[in-house]
Amino acid sequence: MKYRSIIQYENTVGGIFIRRINRFVAEVLIDGKQEYVHVKNTGRLKELLVPNAKVTLQISDDPNRKTVYDLISVYKPKLKWVNIDSFAPNVLMKQFLENGGFYDVVKPEYSYGDSRFDFYMERQGSKYLREVKGCTLTVDPGTGIGLFPDAPTERGVKHLNELAEAAKNGFHCSICFVIQMNGIHMVYPNNATQPEFGRALIRAAKAGVSVICYSCHVEADSIKITSEMGDCRYAEMPEG
Repeated sequence: MKYRSIIQYENTVGGIFIRRINRFVAEVLIDGKQEYVHVKNTGRLKELLVPNAKVTLQISDDPNRKTVYDLISVYKPKLKWVNIDSFAPNVLMKQFLENGGFYDVVKPEYSYGDSRFDFYMERQGSKYLREVKGCTLTVDPGTGIGLFPDAPTERGVKHLNELAEAAKNGFHCSICFVIQMNGIHMVYPNNATQPEFGRALIRAAKAGVSVICYSCHVEADSIKITSEMGDCRYAEMPEG
C-alpha cells in the first residue's frame, strides 16, 4: 500500500545546540544569537542533545509564547536527522489510519478501563485499540534496532497491561512504535533502563497484543512513514 503519512514543518530555521536547561527548555545558537527554545520531547535524549549538535527549529506563530522556537529535529552523523517531536507519532498514525481505507471508524483519545488509548477503531463490527509510542533511541544504528523507552515510563507499562486485558476481552489490540530515525526498522524493549516495560511488553504479546513498528524517513523539516513491520517474536521471548 502507499503510505500517505507525512509531516512537513513550515517556518523552520537551523541552529546549534548549546545545552538543555530542563525537560522543556534548551539553549540554542540561532544566527549567532543564544536563544531559549521549547523542547517538544520530555525524554532524556542524552545521546542526541549534545553540545554543538546541528538542530532544526520551528518558529511559533503564537505571540503569547515565552519561547519563539520549538526544537523538532537533531542531526546525528550515523542516523542523519532524528525527529524529536513527541507529537509527531500520533499525527502520523492518525493520517495512516484515516487514509488507509481499512477502518470504518477511527477515534483518537479513547478511554477504556483505567487508561486512555491513542486510537479506537472499528471494522465490520470488530473493535480495535491502538497505543502509539515514538522511538528516538538506538545504541548501534548499524543493527537497525531501536530501543524503547529511553526513560522509565509507568504510564507505558500501565497501557500494556490494559491492552493485554482488552485483548482477552475480544478487542484487537496493538502497540505501535513510530521510529523517528532513519535506517531503524525494529524496536526492542530497553531492559537496561526499565526491565518492567520489557516484561509487560512480552506479557502483552503473549496475550495477543500485536507489536508493530513503523519505519520513517526523516529530514531536517519533515518526517514520513515509509513501511510497516509486524513481529511475533516478542511472544516467544522469556519475560526475564
